[in-house]
Amino acid sequence: MPSKLETLNRWVDEVARLTQPERVHWCDGSDAEAQALTELMLATGDLVELDPATHPNCYLHRSNPSDVARVEHLTFVCTRERDDAGPNNPWMAPDEAHRKMDALFAGCMKGRTLYVIPYCMGPIDSPLARCGVEITDSPYVVANMRIMTRMGASALARIEREGRFVRGLHSTGELDPERRFIMHFPEELSIKSYGSGYGGNALLGKKCHALRIASWQARSEGWMAEHMLILGIENPQGETHYVAAAFPSACGKTNLAMLIPPKAYPGWKVWTIGDDICWMQPGPDGRLWAINPEAGFFGVAPGTSAKTNANALAMLDHDAIFTNVAVTADNQPWWEGLAEGRPAKDWQGRDYDPANGPAAHPNSRFTVSARQCPSWSPRSEDPQGVPISAIIFGGRRESLVPLVFEARNWTHGVLVGAAMGSETTAAATGAVGVMRRDSMAMKPFCGYNFADYFAHWLSFDSAGANLPKIFHVNWFRKGADGKFVWPGFGDNMRVLEWILNRCKGQAGAHDTPIGLLPHRGDLNLDGLDLSAAALDTLLDVDHEGWARELVAIGEYLDGYGARLPAALRDEQRRVAAALGVRASQPAAALG
Repeated sequence: MPSKLETLNRWVDEVARLTQPERVHWCDGSDAEAQALTELMLATGDLVELDPATHPNCYLHRSNPSDVARVEHLTFVCTRERDDAGPNNPWMAPDEAHRKMDALFAGCMKGRTLYVIPYCMGPIDSPLARCGVEITDSPYVVANMRIMTRMGASALARIEREGRFVRGLHSTGELDPERRFIMHFPEELSIKSYGSGYGGNALLGKKCHALRIASWQARSEGWMAEHMLILGIENPQGETHYVAAAFPSACGKTNLAMLIPPKAYPGWKVWTIGDDICWMQPGPDGRLWAINPEAGFFGVAPGTSAKTNANALAMLDHDAIFTNVAVTADNQPWWEGLAEGRPAKDWQGRDYDPANGPAAHPNSRFTVSARQCPSWSPRSEDPQGVPISAIIFGGRRESLVPLVFEARNWTHGVLVGAAMGSETTAAATGAVGVMRRDSMAMKPFCGYNFADYFAHWLSFDSAGANLPKIFHVNWFRKGADGKFVWPGFGDNMRVLEWILNRCKGQAGAHDTPIGLLPHRGDLNLDGLDLSAAALDTLLDVDHEGWARELVAIGEYLDGYGARLPAALRDEQRRVAAALGVRASQPAAALG
């Protein structure tokens, strides 16, 4: 079904001439199409059916063992000027990148089907939604894009009305790590990805479009594209307030987005808008209004359990795609963290042997419609979005960083987000557990220079703005025994309550050089077995440790050179001075 939009037809024809597929299929998003693709993948072995009695319409996909995570070092931002990509992105000149990729794409779809996937990121009628078209030779990508986006005929109709779309070209190629690249051309609003079938590399509507390209669009159009969950918190009086929160991948976004309040919170409800990506724009009232551009969840399986995320587990017993999990002897999905069952085959399809490592890959995933989540909010489909009361930053820090603190103002909050650090996880290739700065959890995903990104954040603090308060949380503080001090999971509700009460002017706090912290009595700890010493650890501000941290933050910001906003540098110096740090004092001098 060629489009009514001639520019789209011409592009598809150009790609077909380059890639030489056996046939071209325009995806309509129908149930019949989905069923046909499933039957095809079952026949080719790309999917394995799981136990239909326990997991109806659930399937397992095993990827190539070399293709199990994002490849940040092979993910390029290709701007005409190198500085526009910034030191936060690998860069390649656009002409060079196009030549490299087109050489890989030449004839790569011989004997394969070229699928044309029109999709919409966001509710189909939302003014903040943006559309794209992904061309791929992977039916697995089509199946996942159907879950993760508004895909098919309705998206194509909007594209034809607007006449604009993000272009994404993808091929799995030979799955050769030496021939694997993901190129982004922000000035062209286009993406080229070759050599990977993994979600973040291949589902081009997700990180590639919804963050890297969208962040460029957002800066030019006056909105924000962020790596954030969105959740609503409803109190017993029926009032619902919404927060957006940024955490690096595999640091608990999905668990927080689907939080179940503990027994100490009768009558409270949590509503899930999204678990990964948030687009925000100022509304007529000066508040930031947010949508989730995605329609599904692409979540990390290991660690998901009835204890950690009962809502996630409940939505995974039907109509889901699992990638790189293990299976039990009766062909049910299994991963580390599940209380029931035991693995018979590991994620590579081998008989399970602990000597081979975990049964499920540490970055194994599930893809499922957001509507299947018990805490899914109907406001997810509101074209206007939801108003954001608070923005929360957080990372995985075993020491130094308190359980929660509030930024003094918007500029201080931008510094808190820019300075955010976390230990790395299995969501990206490379070493795990290494501390790195991950500003706003956007380091792998911002499609332009971080210095300009920080300036964009600062620009929202203008006349008439009614901006959210900004906070930082750390669920991962450890004690001297090496164990987590805070119980986390559902009990994170206690921190969220304080945050919302701060937004409403109904909770106390005390001032410290790093921000505003709750007094010991400001947090609801009813029913929680937490010692006074543990609470002191969680709320401690180590002035000497933070002095070293502020120097390290300054050195990190220095890496962005003259483009760094002066207001951000001034704020770092203000906090450093409050901690007793002299200007230009090196971190080494502080021990």
